[in-house]
Amino acid sequence: MQSRYRLTRSQDFDRMRHEGRGFSHRWMLLSCAPNSLDHNRYGFVVSKRLGGAVVRNRTKRVLREAVRALHPRLHVGYDVVIVARSASVGKPFDEITRTINELFHQAGVLDG
Repeated sequence: MQSRYRLTRSQDFDRMRHEGRGFSHRWMLLSCAPNSLDHNRYGFVVSKRLGGAVVRNRTKRVLREAVRALHPRLHVGYDVVIVARSASVGKPFDEITRTINELFHQAGVLDG
């Protein structure tokens, strides 16, 4: 995912925590808020409680790839933060993608 599509500053994550609308699933949380840009930005949070560095990095890679696949079908102008829960660790890619798809649909950001 290109760097312009990533949330990296802690101020952005703080803003999402306070202003974002939250949607939950037992595997992850999605927080979504409008931005004033012509593209979406995404942030991923994977806590150290989920496991070691290998587990956390793999979880982030799976989440990023699932969002990258859905990116063309999403409305533009949103900041999105996805927080992984411990139940998401080790789940198959198809199930993670389906869950993220459901969360985006609940948020009203998904086309169709």
